[in-house]
Amino acid sequence: MEQKEHEFGGMEFGRQLHREDIPKIDLYIDQVLQLFDEEFAPAKRSAEDKILTKTMVNNYAKGKLFYPVSGKKYSPSHIMLIALIYQMKSALSINDIKKVLSGINHKAAGGELDVADFYDQYTRLADANNEMFKDIFAKQEAAAAAAELDAEERKVLLIASLTQMSQLYKRTAEKLVDELTGTEEG
Repeated sequence: MEQKEHEFGGMEFGRQLHREDIPKIDLYIDQVLQLFDEEFAPAKRSAEDKILTKTMVNNYAKGKLFYPVSGKKYSPSHIMLIALIYQMKSALSINDIKKVLSGINHKAAGGELDVADFYDQYTRLADANNEMFKDIFAKQEAAAAAAELDAEERKVLLIASLTQMSQLYKRTAEKLVDELTGTEEG
């Protein structure tokens, strides 16, 4: 099985829910929440943080971020889509996520897309991203360490650098959303 997360100085990054971690049966909402809580618990910033709540999932369903469930049970495909939403929500608005997943949901509901195969492609890409990030983080950490600053100043420098990179990725994702949905501003 592929590595699920990366730890740097006690911090855990890149936690992924792989298809083999998802039960092959439909789950009730409480079971879905338990699955996410167990799989993503090590990535929480604090023990009180909620990974996913009933309200969140209900809002995703009402907002049509994934195709309708059958009989209050979530299929493995639904769980994969919820995992994609979970990963995207830190950088994109719910409206953008809905736009991004609209075509995927339409194809999935119509049987034109194998969500499991699509999700496997996503997790492979995410795992590769984790490896690239590991290298980038090590280089940024080395650059900050080389600065003639005290430990606090170096850490602030590293935080500023990471947040700047985060913005680069976020803006690029937003630009791709606009291209995908034909809402480019120019």
